[in-house]
Amino acid sequence: MSQTPEEKPVHVEHHEHAHQEHGHTKVFSGVDEHLAAALARDNPNPFGPGYLKLYFFCFLIFFASTMNGFDGALMGSINALPNYTSYYHLPPKGNSATGIVFAIFNIGQMVGSLFIWLADWKGRKLPIFLGCIGVIVGTIITSTAPTLSVFVGGRFLLSFFSTIATTAAPVYMIEIAPPLYRGTIAGLYNTLWYMGSIIATCAVYGANMNLANDGNVNWRLPLWLQMVCPAIVVAGVWFCPESPRYLVGKGRAAEARAILVKFHANGDETHPLVDLQMQEMEAALQREGMLTWKNFLDVRSLFRTRGRAHRMLLNVAFSWFGQFSGNNIASYYLPKLLSNVGITTVNTQLELNIVYSVLGYVAAVSGSRFHDILGRRKMFLISISGMIICLAIAAGTAAGYVETGSTSASNASIAFIYLFGVSYSWAFTSMHPIYPGEVMANDMRAKGMCVSGMVSGIASFVNTFAAPVALNNIGYWFYAFFAFWDCFELVFVYFFFVETKGRTLEELEEIFNSPNPAKASIKLVSVRAGSDDSSRDEKV
Repeated sequence: MSQTPEEKPVHVEHHEHAHQEHGHTKVFSGVDEHLAAALARDNPNPFGPGYLKLYFFCFLIFFASTMNGFDGALMGSINALPNYTSYYHLPPKGNSATGIVFAIFNIGQMVGSLFIWLADWKGRKLPIFLGCIGVIVGTIITSTAPTLSVFVGGRFLLSFFSTIATTAAPVYMIEIAPPLYRGTIAGLYNTLWYMGSIIATCAVYGANMNLANDGNVNWRLPLWLQMVCPAIVVAGVWFCPESPRYLVGKGRAAEARAILVKFHANGDETHPLVDLQMQEMEAALQREGMLTWKNFLDVRSLFRTRGRAHRMLLNVAFSWFGQFSGNNIASYYLPKLLSNVGITTVNTQLELNIVYSVLGYVAAVSGSRFHDILGRRKMFLISISGMIICLAIAAGTAAGYVETGSTSASNASIAFIYLFGVSYSWAFTSMHPIYPGEVMANDMRAKGMCVSGMVSGIASFVNTFAAPVALNNIGYWFYAFFAFWDCFELVFVYFFFVETKGRTLEELEEIFNSPNPAKASIKLVSVRAGSDDSSRDEKV
C-alpha cells in the first residue's frame, strides 16, 4: 500500500506475544500485519453510525438462531409432560420411538445442508428467508398433528427448512462482520440459541402451571410459538445489506465497496480498511472463483492442497465436537438427568431447565466477546478442560447418589451438570456455526458449511437416538464416557486448531499454507504508526 503525505510511517515487528510502546506512536499488536497497519492509521469507531446500523441488521438475523434452541428445549420440556407422552403413546422413560421424535430433527439437518448452494446462486438472504417461511409451515403441521407419524413428519420439515436458514445465516454473519469484531458479532449469532431455549422452556412451564387441566393446550401452545422468531426474520431480512463477498463474486464490486464504506468505515470512502478488504476479496475470488449450483457437488476443491485438507479437518472436527461433547444429553434430556438424581417433580424439572438455559445464555454472550480478546484456540482449550472436570465430578456424585441416596451427592451432581453447560456455552455455543465457516476459503465456504451441517446432524443423531437408551441402561456412566471423549478433544484442539482472531478471512490462506498452521496462527505482529498529537497504546 502506498504512503500518502498525510500518512505516518508504519513499522512492523513479528513476535510471539503482544506488547505496548510509549511515546509519540500508537501500537497495534495483532496476528496480521496488513490488517494491523490499516487499523493503526485509523481504527473505525465501533459505535459510529455505520457500525450501529450493522449491529441492528445483525441482531435481526440473530433471530434465525433461536429455531434450533427453541426446538431442543421445547422437546426436552414437553417430553416431561405426561399428557404429551400419553397422547402419542410414548413411554415416560423413553425408548427408540422417543429417540426417533428427537433424531428426525437431525436427519432434516443433514438433508437441509445440501441446499446451501442457494446462498452462492441467489445470495445469502434468500435461503434465510425461504428457510424461515418453511419453519412457519412446519410449525403449523406439528402444532396440529393428530398422530405421531404426522408429528414426526412436521418435525422433519421444521428441521429441513431451519437448516437452510441457519446454514446460510452464519455464512452471512462471517462475511458481513468487520474483521476486528468478527468473533464478537458473528459469535453473538448463535447465543440466541439460548433465547429460543429460554422462550420454549418458559412457555412450557407457564402453560403447564396454568393450562394443565385444559386437555393438550399445555404442550400444543408452546409448539405454536415456534413460528414467532422466524416470522421476525421473514419481516426484516430484505432490509439487510447483502454479503460483500457474494457481491464481489457476482461482479458487483461497486455495491460491495459501498457496503464496506458504510458499515465497516462509518462512511469514510478513503479508509485503508475498505481498500484492504476489497483488494483481498477480489484477489481471492479471481484465484478461487465463485461456487455455483453447477459445481456444488464437485468436492475436489475441498482437498486439492494440503492447506485445504487441513481446513476441512478443522471444519469436520469442530462440527462433530460441537454436538458430541456431552452437551446434547443435557439440552434434550435434562429432565431425565434430573430424575436420575432424585428430582422427579415435573414443575421442578421445568424450573431447573429454565435456569440451565439462562446460565448458558449468559455464558455464551460473555464468551462471544472473549473470542476477540483471548482468541478461539485458548477459549476452546479452557472450555474443554472445564467440561472434563465437570463431567467427571458429575459422574462420581451421581454414582454416590445411586449407591447411597445422599441428598448432598444429588445436589452436587446437578450443580456440576450446570457448570458443564456454562463451560461448554462459554466457548462453543458462539463459535459452533462460525468457526467451521471462518476456516474455509471463499470458494469452499458454502460447501464447507454443507459438510459442517451434515456432520453436526450425524453427531446429533447418534447422540439423541442413543441417549435415552444409554441413560436408562448405564446412567451416570454416560457422563464418564463423555469425560474421556473430551480428553481426546483437548489434545486434538491443541495440536491442530488454528487461531482466526485478528485476520480477515482471506489472510488465513497464508496460515494454512504454512508447515504448521496451528503454530503459525498464534504468532503476533506489532505495528507502530507515528502520531504528532497523541500517545496511546492499542491492542488488536
